[in-house]
Amino acid sequence: MSDSTVHAIAGAGGGFISMALTYPLITVSSRMQVQKDKTSKESYKSGTDAVKKIIAKEGVSGLYSGLDSALFGITLTNYCYYYFYEFTKGIINKAQMSTIESMSAGAVAGAATVLITNPIWVINTRIATRNASAPNARPLGTIETATQMIKDGGLKSFWQGVMPALVLVANPIIQYTVFEKIKAKIAKTRSLTSFDFFILGAISKLAATSITYPYIVVKSRMQLKQSDDAKERYSSIMDGFRKIVKYEGVAGLYKGISSKIVQSILTASFLFMVQASLVQYVARLLSVLGLRAQKRI
Repeated sequence: MSDSTVHAIAGAGGGFISMALTYPLITVSSRMQVQKDKTSKESYKSGTDAVKKIIAKEGVSGLYSGLDSALFGITLTNYCYYYFYEFTKGIINKAQMSTIESMSAGAVAGAATVLITNPIWVINTRIATRNASAPNARPLGTIETATQMIKDGGLKSFWQGVMPALVLVANPIIQYTVFEKIKAKIAKTRSLTSFDFFILGAISKLAATSITYPYIVVKSRMQLKQSDDAKERYSSIMDGFRKIVKYEGVAGLYKGISSKIVQSILTASFLFMVQASLVQYVARLLSVLGLRAQKRI
């Protein structure tokens, strides 16, 4: 198996572990992103308030709504991203890529990943926010949610929010470019440790999420079942921006950002640390199984 496959498997494992550790923060952030009315008694005033209300109404399990689809989604997402990123780096075939080359590799990997995995994240967003949008609704699993989506809107429902998701390819481009550049500087002076990868993941994700967060809010809302109310239905990315600012103010573009920043930083930190640690183990395992020639990467 190629180096691209080794990195992809390690990335998938890192994504699975990081998602499992930080998922409650994703639930809180997702619900606050899609929340449009902050005046009702049921609305979430802050991340802490959201946690309290979710547990009070749904139990601790409410913080893990949609975990199964999220774990599957992040595993596939990271597998695809690392595979295409390393594959593109292999085509460029340079030990040290320029900023433009690194961003190009990220763009190819990000676009391919979005097109493959968007349906999974639409399902996950619907599950994670269902109790918030319909408080008395019975919780639905992954298969039930997918079936309901097909019934309500056909197969095109799985591709809602794909345009802002493609725009958000800028997020991993920024993240991996910052990561690679800082890593290269440190690598010139000493070998990197697991803690270095943890910190690099935090720094790179903080930069990426801070810049792209308004698009994340628009994407999350476009992935929901669109309302019949014209002011809550977004026909495009720009329409989403206009309506959020008009009805909720600029602050509406940053709903849930505090929990999202914490979740994103922790997820990226664990991801980079675990992925870096798993690469050599995966390579050795595949060699033992006879699926790969013995070599270090």
